Amino acid sequence: MRILITNDDGINAPGLAVLHAIAAEIAGPQGEVWTVAPAFEQSGVGHCISYTHPTMIAELGPRRFAAEGSPADCVLAGIYHVMKDAPPDLVLSGVNRGNNAGENVLYSGTIGGAMEAALHGIKAIALSQFYGPQNVHLDDPFDAATRLGAGLVRGLLDKGLWDEADYRLFYNVNFPPLPASAVKGTRVAAQGFRRYAGFRIEPHTSPTGRQFMWIKGGEQGRPTLPGTDVTANVEGYISVTPLRCDLTAHDRLAELEAALA
Repeated sequence: MRILITNDDGINAPGLAVLHAIAAEIAGPQGEVWTVAPAFEQSGVGHCISYTHPTMIAELGPRRFAAEGSPADCVLAGIYHVMKDAPPDLVLSGVNRGNNAGENVLYSGTIGGAMEAALHGIKAIALSQFYGPQNVHLDDPFDAATRLGAGLVRGLLDKGLWDEADYRLFYNVNFPPLPASAVKGTRVAAQGFRRYAGFRIEPHTSPTGRQFMWIKGGEQGRPTLPGTDVTANVEGYISVTPLRCDLTAHDRLAELEAALA
């Protein structure tokens, strides 16, 4: 198996090293793991592509590249440049430092990388490690992802639902904020919504009198509705959420058509 890995925390992020180990175990001794990751951190860029300016790419080592762009740019570079002679069988994105559950999905560059792969008909899985008081101070805060990631990915490849629809299924995986030994299992969960938290602006004035704004996130560790990803994570479970790029509200199409008739 040929696997392309990327992330949004940057080429030197510890979570990417965790993902490389996961990918190497999945690929096996006869497989290949290729890395194309952002040269600098790209957290929060979502599914952004560098459409209006060129993106420099540099080879850092065997099968290891850094691109001055977003995770989606990196996936495009992997498919159509770095691995153009034999495209990847699987794209893995992550392991993100922090959760990509709930509304974070909509902002996440980690999700954006997996999304771009799915748009090109390639199996894709995004992986993120929830941080919390029980794992953030561990020698390896990624312990749950490190020890359980390969088995989870292998399970999705062997038993997960994969299709050939125009907007193909891809998967969002979040490991709970716990050491691996405390993880209770895996739950298939819908994307949640943190009604109590959201991004906001904090303005600051520089010494020169200029106005700057910092974007700040809200509380992450309270559960969302039952059956959703954040709730699964804070209750000690790995969440697995099937996603599609199609944003259509299919459940309202007929009602809207009737209303506008």
